[in-house]
Formats: sequence, C-alpha cells, structure tokens
Amino acid sequence: MANDFMEKNGVLQETVANTMLIPLWGRAFASKLNPQILDDSEAIKIINSLNYDFSEMEKNFGEFGGICYIIRARVLDDIIKKFIREYPNASIVNIGSGLDTTFSRIDNGSIHWYNLDLPEAIEFRKTLIPDSERNSAIPISVFDFTWFEKIKFESEKSILFIAAGVFYYFKENEVKELFCAMGERFPNGMLIFDAESKSAVKKSNSMVRKAGNKGARMFFYVNNPDKFEQWSKKIKLIDVLPFFKSIQKNKKWKLSTRILMVLCDVFKMTKFIVLQFK
Repeated sequence: MANDFMEKNGVLQETVANTMLIPLWGRAFASKLNPQILDDSEAIKIINSLNYDFSEMEKNFGEFGGICYIIRARVLDDIIKKFIREYPNASIVNIGSGLDTTFSRIDNGSIHWYNLDLPEAIEFRKTLIPDSERNSAIPISVFDFTWFEKIKFESEKSILFIAAGVFYYFKENEVKELFCAMGERFPNGMLIFDAESKSAVKKSNSMVRKAGNKGARMFFYVNNPDKFEQWSKKIKLIDVLPFFKSIQKNKKWKLSTRILMVLCDVFKMTKFIVLQFK
C-alpha cells in the first residue's frame, strides 16, 4: 500500500522519500547496529517492507547520521517515560510526527497520543502506521491553531509536546507565535524539542542538499535558549540538554563519529530544549 502511494503521488514523492523516510531509515539502520541504545523494531519492519533504494541515504548520512537519529529518539523516549510515570493519563502531542514510531516503544496502556502533521504526510503515514484507539493522527498544520481543540487536555493530567527535527524548517517569528499560543492554551504543559546552533543549521542544510532534498531548507536555530522566556511570561526554560552527553560512546564506532559527538556537545551545536508553560 505504501509503495503504491509513492508511485501514484509524484508531487509528494520527493518530500516523502527525502523528508519523512530519512529519519525512519536512520532509526532502522542504526538501531539494528546499536540495539543497546534503541530497539526500534517497528522502524526496521517498515523499512524492510518498502520497495525503495536507501543506498543514497546511507552514503550521505552514514554512521554518524544514523546514530544522531537513534540518540534523539532514545533521549526523547527516556524523557517521555519519566513524564508518564508522573502523569500516567497524560496527553502527548507529537508535532510533525512524520513516520515516527515512539508510541510503540513507550506506551503505558493509558496515555493519549496524537500525531500532528500536514494532511499529505498523515495520508502517507497511515499507509504504514495506522491509527489505534489511543494513538491517532491529526492532519493539520501546526500553525493552524484549531488543532488545540482536537486534543484531550485536562491540566491536572498534564500534557507533553514533543517535536523531533521539526522547528528547523520554520522562521523564528512563526515558532514564536506557536509557542506563545501554546503557552496561553496549555498551562502546566511541557514542550521538548531539538535545536541546532546557527553554524550547525548551515552545515545541516548542506548535508540535506547532498542527499537530494533541495527544497527542505532549515531556518530556525537556537544560540541563546534564554530568549524563549522573553517571548512570553507563560514560557519558562526548564533545561538545555547536550545532545550526546547521556549516551555512552561505543569504541566500535568510527573515530570521526566519536569526535563529532564531542564537538557537538562542547560547542553546543545541537541540544534538547525543555520548556514549561505556566
């Protein structure tokens, strides 16, 4: 079904193949080699089911790129698991979900999980990952705030928003408007997302172009995380986490991979940002 969708939707093919499939491939590729970091069996199963040539992705992203994807997933998994231990009936909104498989790894049997993405992305997602009772998709732009009303939200049960590799593609004024609106609508909610420095975004744009995706340019970067508290009195900066710090480096990885991991953390090129809505 997914293969038929890709063949019949020529306009979407580049977007789907080079934006949605890259992180899915990265998690599958790297988790097979590093199950101690992440066991993403669902991603592996999906990748194996597709009639698609991933050799170009492997060439351009390689070991380091794959490790970035599984570390990002692992860090988010750990944060979500900690969050739902405190709020077992919480709602969790996966902004720009794409082909994310987090729910299959962290479900506690009572959370309400929402996958938020553009209609064409959700249409493709459903060919590979169908909705279930507590894991449903919302086909709408994150900047169309009518999605706020589609979320089950009770302040005492709390709500967590995650966004993996999403905000890079938008202008800062767009991100600011979104965060401020979420702060007004979801008191006691939390948001965690990954962000890069200005220099890292420039490098990432170069890598993505080499992978063949010339349309997915990145704009948003974070050099000073304190700025979020200046955006709104409803936003509080809780934490800034180095991207690689919590994961032990494997001596079997290439030396270049291990050096890049150290450099990224030392120079704060990539990090996780945790915000609280007051």
